[in-house]
Amino acid sequence: MASLYLIRHGQASFGSDNYDQLSPLGQRQADVSGRFFADIGLQFAQAASGDLSRQRETGERVLASQPEAVPLHIDPRLNEVDNEGQIAALLPILCERDAAFAERVKAGRSDSKQYQKVIQAVFNAWVSPDCPALPDTSSWPDYLAGVKGALEDAMARATGGSDTAIFTSGGTIATAVSWVLGVRHDQIYGFYEPVFNCSITRLIFSRGRISLSNFNDTAHLQLLSQQLGESLVTYR
Repeated sequence: MASLYLIRHGQASFGSDNYDQLSPLGQRQADVSGRFFADIGLQFAQAASGDLSRQRETGERVLASQPEAVPLHIDPRLNEVDNEGQIAALLPILCERDAAFAERVKAGRSDSKQYQKVIQAVFNAWVSPDCPALPDTSSWPDYLAGVKGALEDAMARATGGSDTAIFTSGGTIATAVSWVLGVRHDQIYGFYEPVFNCSITRLIFSRGRISLSNFNDTAHLQLLSQQLGESLVTYR
């Protein structure tokens, strides 16, 4: 069995002018995760990430601790779902339907918890079979096909029994897991919201078969938090 390790990026910079960069804590999460992989002897044969800054930097920092250099293959199909594009297209429709939701939207930009509720509603509308065509962002079927294709290409490049690192985002991981498990569209968000920064989701595969081994694992960060006297586990 070979493995794909789907590693969410470290904490980004919510509320700043540029969300798409690791916070100092996010950089620390990536650095200690990389040293953890090296300490347990997990050597990646190949690695890939989306082209977002927070994904690439997480990959570079984790791979810096590998005993041998591992090139980071950049694949935009591993980028996060386009929350902003989906919000722009679907939010007016959802607000028109639900006045209470419209009020929640007003608080969302300054409150990460409220913003997450906005993302949930928009995401669920986006993955629904009833979602209208969106002219300026990918449809759910197209995004799913892209993530699936990126993972299948990584598996095709892998050798038997090897380990591959995939540095990506919560929505991408949820998409991958929903594909592997074949879940209904209204269950997909349940794999999106709880994904921790620098968590590990492992997929194992062999001869065209792929299975979920573990999801959203933060045991390494919990252990290192205790050992280092730091608080390394975050959602956002």
